[in-house]
Amino acid sequence: MNLDESADHSRKAAIRWLLVSALLTVFLWQIPFGNYLLYPFTILATWFHEMGHGMTALLLGGKFHSLLIYPNGSGIATHSGGPLFATPFVSAGGLLGPPIAGAFFILAGSKRQTSRMVLSGLGLALLLSTLIWVRTPFGWVILPLLGAALLLTSAKGGEDLQQMGVQFLGVQACIGTFRQLDYLFMNRINLGGRAMYSDTGQIAQYFLLPYWFWGSLIAVLSFVLLLGSVKLAYGKN
Repeated sequence: MNLDESADHSRKAAIRWLLVSALLTVFLWQIPFGNYLLYPFTILATWFHEMGHGMTALLLGGKFHSLLIYPNGSGIATHSGGPLFATPFVSAGGLLGPPIAGAFFILAGSKRQTSRMVLSGLGLALLLSTLIWVRTPFGWVILPLLGAALLLTSAKGGEDLQQMGVQFLGVQACIGTFRQLDYLFMNRINLGGRAMYSDTGQIAQYFLLPYWFWGSLIAVLSFVLLLGSVKLAYGKN
């Protein structure tokens, strides 16, 4: 097998793995114990979502006060300040946080040498966010455990495991949007007994078009990020 044939074989194997990862995830969503198997990735998706809110607030001149993670997989990012126009962008930052992170992981996972760096970086980010922003006992336990697992994999795992792990994380983050598709198409939600606008409902308050339009746009963008990252990472030159 020459170098071109070897590269083509590796590319096809990677694409197959990404496809199998996506199909396996969708299958696990449908069976009773599937959610338990995917639980760590559910928590990670919540972390990406809430960090998306918080980091967007910081980038736009606001303050990121706290990150609350709960055992049922829900979370809240509290933030304040920033210009008036920042609110809809902070809402969008949470919705687009997971697929943007997922696309980055898929791109990084296309090369073995970058996979270890990504695992280390994500592990450290989980630990640092716990120290700086997390305010729930559950978050203080689960996020360091996930961070330690990623750091251990980056330090002791084989190159194939590291690469497949980063790619799997990327798929989970990208398609996680579609697991809670109903949330994208809610105008208002009940959080702790308090009615409030959803993220898409909040965007609609500022940009006139209805919440379902923004929900549809976020879903399409998530799908485009998934397909685009796979094409960039593994498409033929």
